[in-house]
Amino acid sequence: MVAVGRPIDPLMRTPSKQWRERGGRTVRLALSFDDIMEIALALLSLSPVELEALGWRFADRKRLLDHFLASGKAAQRQDPASLGQSMLELRLPLRDIWRLRTFVHRELPKAASNAAVLDRLGDVLDAVL
Repeated sequence: MVAVGRPIDPLMRTPSKQWRERGGRTVRLALSFDDIMEIALALLSLSPVELEALGWRFADRKRLLDHFLASGKAAQRQDPASLGQSMLELRLPLRDIWRLRTFVHRELPKAASNAAVLDRLGDVLDAVL
């Protein structure tokens, strides 16, 4: 018998291929708004040479920043007076968690204005990995 329907396209993206392209499993991180902004500013301050040293492309940094911006939508619903310490949830693909962990150990200490951010983010990342 011959199957009727769409022909099989060898270039078609299968669900498992789509999942790998998206970065695999999605991990949830809970960070305070102040910590998220500190990390986002540190990401923005990376020069092209520093990005290359991390093994990143501009697209990698942009994807991480997009995740941080998505948490900003949740922040808009918070009371402005208590926004700084409000805990927000970030949803990151596992591959971006690994990139963020590398960033925390190599570049964030140079750019962070608050050393406690390093400890908090390191603890959160270690907990999910």
